Amino acid sequence: MKNVKFLLSAAFSICAAAAMAQDFSAPQYAKWGDTPEERERNILNSNFLKESCDNRDYNAAAHYLKELLDHCPGVQESIYQRGALVYKNKINRAKSMAEKNVYIDSLMLMYDMRAQYFGDHPKRGTAYILDQKAREYLQYKPNDRAGIRAAFRAAIEAGGANTEPETVVAYFSNLCEDYKNTDEVMPDEIIAEYDRLTPFFEQHPDATELKGQFDAAFGLSGAASCENLEKLFKGKLAAAPDDEALLSQAVSLMSRAKCDGDFYFSIAEKYYEVKPSSETAMFLAQAFQGKGDYPKATKYLNEALAVEQDPAERQKLLVRIALVGLVANNIPEAASAARQARDLNPEDGVPYFVLAQCYGISAAHCQGFAGQAAFWAAYDTMAKAVELLPSDSEYIEPAKTSLSAFRTRFPTSEECFFNELKEGARYTVNCGTAAGVATTVRPR
Repeated sequence: MKNVKFLLSAAFSICAAAAMAQDFSAPQYAKWGDTPEERERNILNSNFLKESCDNRDYNAAAHYLKELLDHCPGVQESIYQRGALVYKNKINRAKSMAEKNVYIDSLMLMYDMRAQYFGDHPKRGTAYILDQKAREYLQYKPNDRAGIRAAFRAAIEAGGANTEPETVVAYFSNLCEDYKNTDEVMPDEIIAEYDRLTPFFEQHPDATELKGQFDAAFGLSGAASCENLEKLFKGKLAAAPDDEALLSQAVSLMSRAKCDGDFYFSIAEKYYEVKPSSETAMFLAQAFQGKGDYPKATKYLNEALAVEQDPAERQKLLVRIALVGLVANNIPEAASAARQARDLNPEDGVPYFVLAQCYGISAAHCQGFAGQAAFWAAYDTMAKAVELLPSDSEYIEPAKTSLSAFRTRFPTSEECFFNELKEGARYTVNCGTAAGVATTVRPR
């Protein structure tokens, strides 16, 4: 340690000797003070501040920093950069919370003074400085919620459209957290700020991930109730009913809030008109299925199927059409869609599940032995579904239950005998949706 102090002292002496050899009355030194003596002293203090920071002697650095701030605060931007370094280190070494808070306040003062004297810098002006201050405020004063919000608002106001997207998201995420955890923020403020800041991302189309975080914060805040969202978007969509981005935003937020009112369904349908896609059709079908409006659910799925070219996406649509048909008791349509889905992906168990249900339902409407025999085909198809469905599928338990139920509907040994059928023989179903399916004779 003595050696370091000696080297530092020697460096200071060299700086002092170099300073004495200069003529500080020259015009280029005018910014350092009114007299040559003041200029010399301030230049030396600036050199000593740099050397102290380089040598991590922050106590000495704090002394030289104060001298510079008292006598020539507007002379160099680097004074404040080094000042921030000094106080961050002192914050980390503080021995009490009171001492730490003093240093935090001093750090914030560095940003304020830097903005005062160097706010017009073309690259590191007020917007840049206040952005840094807001982030530091969040780090060092996490419990001062009002102060955090004020710091970020000031940064965003200064930065305008050029504000860093991360800064906007940090501010709004903290605002939403304060709404959830304190009484300081009201829901109207969340909605107003969401409305005010949303256009910012239109000017930053590359910030899609951050836009997602921004929307998620709003959606999870609790302020994004269906009532509030309808209030937010109703007027906007009345003015711009075909705005794809606005419709997408409204549908996304309202679906996240699990809205099911007329306004929500009207904009969801409008969004599909503006931007039809398999994904949106699936979403609409699910929503209308939930409402029990099966014709509309099927309508959107069939429209999407008509334009979808990708086999994997077509298979998903056909599965959904089959399921909706099954729930709506439209057995012929459900069976037809299930067969097409099965042919596109024979390893998916869901089409077999739907087909088996269709076979079982239609078999119950057949007369006599032909109806009983149709349950053989229903059983075979459901067994295939059980084989292919993953263990965590929502259909696996209903499939196993149906398998047992189908077996109880098989013909008896006597009924097979009277119909001249031997166990193990081949049999072709001639009734219901399973008509034409080959199966095996089995008494129950």
